Order: sequence, then structure tokens, then C-alpha cells
Amino acid sequence: MLRTPAVPGGAAAGPEPVPVRHGLPPQWAPHCRLLVLGSFPGQSSLAQQAYYGHPRNQFWPLLSALWGEDLTGLPPLQRQDRAVARGLAIWDVYAHCRRPGSLDADIREAVPNDLAGLVARLPGLRGIAHNGGESARLRRLTETLGPPVYRLPSTSPANASWSFERKRLAWAEVLQACGLLDPS
Repeated sequence: MLRTPAVPGGAAAGPEPVPVRHGLPPQWAPHCRLLVLGSFPGQSSLAQQAYYGHPRNQFWPLLSALWGEDLTGLPPLQRQDRAVARGLAIWDVYAHCRRPGSLDADIREAVPNDLAGLVARLPGLRGIAHNGGESARLRRLTETLGPPVYRLPSTSPANASWSFERKRLAWAEVLQACGLLDPS
């Protein structure tokens, strides 16, 4: 017979609580012109300590296609460095939260990052782009920060409703507006 372990007071022990997970630091330089905001790093990204680390996430393939430079073949931290060198800052809207896996739908008790503080350190910022719907939930906040705010289709593998080409076109429009693509 299986028994549920007892806890003081006679109540049955519940499931183990999901620990608070802390996000990654922002990747930026003062010359950055576009700030891309995800929601919160997934397990692959946290393990690598680098943004967009899931092998099926389309963030790096999209930037590779748009910039004509293979970022996917670089180590994760070098990818970030190349993006920042080209004027793209990367961060997330949430500093920490509880989430048992990597799905945005499972985010609980999220605490926002100091987005205003980062934006104040980016004097040439031309735009803020939310990478997906969960990030865009904080759009009311980002719209008060000054630069134009864009909602981009998520690069997550969970967003299968948009083709790569459709995402590429949407991302190209925003990168062009912020001066991160050569006019063509």
C-alpha cells in the first residue's frame, strides 16, 4: 500500500513547489538601436546561459537570413555578441518567475525586469520589439518608454502557425525601420 508522506499538522504533503527561476542579464551596448524582448528564457537557454538556446527556436536562423551571416554555427555567447555589435539588444520582460518547463503559458508569479533602466542607457534606441505574445503583455509598460513598440511573431518552436518566411518578412520590416538592415 502506498502512502502519502505526512506533514506536521496531519495534512498530506503536496507536490513539490516550482522553484523561482532567475533570468539572464541583458545583452546590450550603448549604440544598440533595437531592443528585442522575449518573455523569459527556456530551460535550454538557462542551461547555456545564453538567449534563444533551444535548437528549434528560429531567432538565430532569422537573424542569419536577414543579415546574410551564419550566426547559428557560432557558440551561443558569440551569437549574442554579434547581434549586439550589429545594434540589437536582447533581454526579457521578466526578471524571475516560477515555471516548471519552458512554455510561456506556465509562467507564474512573474516579476518584470527594469526595462526603463535599460532603455535609459540606450541613447540611440529606435524601437522596442516584443518577441511573441507573452512578452507583449507588458506592452502598456514599454509604450511609456519612448521609442516605437512592435509586436513580432514569436520565434519559439511553439509558434508553428507562422511559416519561417512569414516571420522573416515581419522581422525584416522592424529591423529595417530601426536601421539594422541595409535598404534593398
